[in-house]
Amino acid sequence: MGVYRDNGHSLADWTAFLTGLATAAVFPSPHRDYTVCAMRLLLYNMRYAVGGGAPARVPVPGAEYLFGSRGTLKNIIEFIKSQNAGIIGLIEVDIGSVRSGRINQVEEMARAIGRYSAYECKYGEESVNQRLPILRKQANAFLAAPTITGERFHYFNTGIKRLIIELELEDVAVFLVHLSLKYRHRQIQLRRLYELVTESSKPVIVAGDFNTFWGEDEIFLFMKAAGLRSANVESLPSYPARAPRLELDFILYGKGIEVSGFSIPRVTFSDHLPLICDFEVRSSQ
Repeated sequence: MGVYRDNGHSLADWTAFLTGLATAAVFPSPHRDYTVCAMRLLLYNMRYAVGGGAPARVPVPGAEYLFGSRGTLKNIIEFIKSQNAGIIGLIEVDIGSVRSGRINQVEEMARAIGRYSAYECKYGEESVNQRLPILRKQANAFLAAPTITGERFHYFNTGIKRLIIELELEDVAVFLVHLSLKYRHRQIQLRRLYELVTESSKPVIVAGDFNTFWGEDEIFLFMKAAGLRSANVESLPSYPARAPRLELDFILYGKGIEVSGFSIPRVTFSDHLPLICDFEVRSSQ
């Protein structure tokens, strides 16, 4: 079952937030019959806040995933706050395992940044991982300003990581995914994602870690069929963070959305680099 929280913010909190540095601006276009909603989306595979590489005290590859870091989480929070994004998509976030010291990183970040949160374990509802320590607390999440009209939790029918979070705002629907490491499973997952995208009545953004070891070429046909384009027009790599070589993370957008800015900040709090996309959505008045 998914979780959606407002994190206890008062009306005064939200008033101060919305009248400060705006994360979404809606304004009428002069002499036109539509309005433009400008927003910023930040996507980050934060690797459960264990850091960008294996610490020296961990001799076994992969064992670094068992050791969280409060300092790393603090650095990630400060970085995200500095970007002032209205929508934040988080991949690989810990929602309360022993690794994070029983701290729900999503709720910790939502309180610190001032956002609503929607999150869920990334494995299938019937997966054995839902019953295993640490793994059952591995999630994906959205943090967003208070303009959400709904959220849905969908699931792929193949692969280990199956969660799809759909965040519905007034003028756009945003899907967050973490695709399989196996090529065959990824292709089946893309078919399901195509169905969800084409069923949406609103302009669509699809963001996440696609695990595309061949880059955008691997999802070319999916993008063409779904009418999506990549905000990363230069195909800049996002992994590994310290010496990026692979384009694994994507922000894809469809008709009705115009991208006004895109960047990949060189911060190494994870093994992935974050993606930042500024976009505008046009809607009829």
